[in-house]
Amino acid sequence: MIQRQRPIMRTLLQLCAFLSVAYAVDFYELLGISRSASQKEIKKAYRAKSLEYHPDKNKAEGAAEKFAEIAYAYEVLTDEDKKEIYDRHGEEGLKQHEQRGGQGGGGGFDDIFSHFGFNFGGGGRRGGEDQRTPDVEIPLRMTMKQLYLGDTIEVEFVRQTLCVNWQECMKDMPECQGAGIRVARQQIAPGFVQQVQQRDERCVSRGKMWRPNCRACPGGKTTTEKIDLTIDVTKGMRPGERITFEEVADEKPGLRAGDLHFIIIGMADSTFHRDGDQLYVTMEIPLVEALTGFTKEIVHLDGRKFSFTVDEVTECDHVMRLPGKGMPRRSGRGYGDLYVTFEVEFPDELTDKQKASIRKILLDAENNDEL
Repeated sequence: MIQRQRPIMRTLLQLCAFLSVAYAVDFYELLGISRSASQKEIKKAYRAKSLEYHPDKNKAEGAAEKFAEIAYAYEVLTDEDKKEIYDRHGEEGLKQHEQRGGQGGGGGFDDIFSHFGFNFGGGGRRGGEDQRTPDVEIPLRMTMKQLYLGDTIEVEFVRQTLCVNWQECMKDMPECQGAGIRVARQQIAPGFVQQVQQRDERCVSRGKMWRPNCRACPGGKTTTEKIDLTIDVTKGMRPGERITFEEVADEKPGLRAGDLHFIIIGMADSTFHRDGDQLYVTMEIPLVEALTGFTKEIVHLDGRKFSFTVDEVTECDHVMRLPGKGMPRRSGRGYGDLYVTFEVEFPDELTDKQKASIRKILLDAENNDEL
């Protein structure tokens, strides 16, 4: 029964292979460069594309997937070995090379069934993703004044760095499929091999194992290091935005270091409320000013003072827009607006004489309007 099914499976696998080639992404077209582009041109194109599709800035549907494709294309085209394979055999050839761990043999289309722990006598599937240590996220509390003016902050970050001679403590081990993962193969039927995943802390990366008690690194795989970082907070940055230091997280043998992210946390201000590039403030005015007009002064976040005048009657909860008095725009092109909401203070009580005077004034104004 098994032997009859294998030609059908082979046909399905070939169809999958055809579709994967038909829908393969052209890495050069993805970055908007020619195949003769220099490394400098590739890097410049990557920066522009990654900024355009970064999930923190582009909320459109599919932007995150596009960003991941751009990152993978950049990784391939800046690696001489991977670029050569891609130029000669395309993305499918590159995937097969990665599945074999760059050592030849195994792989092929039969690896589709490795998701279920089986293969047809070939090698296991190698994931194409780049192995990295976990990213680190640290909240960065900022006042509204700091975000208005911009700021430079010096910090000290403690991380784990690799032993200087760590490579001398590594040995080849094909069964290692990643950090802490070892795969053993068991034949359960002719032509069928089951893969059993096991936990093994000696596996530090795909195909590599750490030699215990290695003299080259008597203190272990890593040591503690303190590094000084300068955080540049651009004026106008918003809460939730990230300031990233690439590959500054902990190091581990066989893995690329993850990124360090400082996430801006906006602190409340006693005077202003912020929404994007706009600022809001509430101002109380006495009834006499609401009726007769007034001039008010506001002290801005940077300490500057400016005044504005209202000559007309101001209603309760009236909102006035002051153009260009909001937060700096992230684009560097001007400022948002400031919106002032007026709350009118009414007197707790009036004397009979005051009531009569107010009634006379308002009635006279009404009669004049009728004339």
